[in-house]
Amino acid sequence: MRLVVGAVVLWHAGPALWSEPPVHIIVVSAILILSALLLIVGLWTPIAGAVVAVVAIVEVVTTGEPPVGHLLAATIAGALTMLGPGRLSIDSRLFGWRRIDLPVHGSHSNASG
Repeated sequence: MRLVVGAVVLWHAGPALWSEPPVHIIVVSAILILSALLLIVGLWTPIAGAVVAVVAIVEVVTTGEPPVGHLLAATIAGALTMLGPGRLSIDSRLFGWRRIDLPVHGSHSNASG
């Protein structure tokens, strides 16, 4: 998921820098490109995912473009923000891979039949 969202964001934000855009477009594109690269390598995934999700939602609201691609990127980036980077990432190497095991309450394994 990180690779797909990162690639789509790079595909969308990269060409905006080549056509001499206004300063605010340069700043937003640079932030998106940095966030996409962080997502691809899995570094600061929750922050990068949140940035991509917020920028994509703002673009849906402020532009007249069809929102399908932006909404998809925002949804997946939001999921990455909540799920984390996964096992194959720099975050997992630096901070360890987290796994949450929920205790089983009311197990029926001891019930006599």
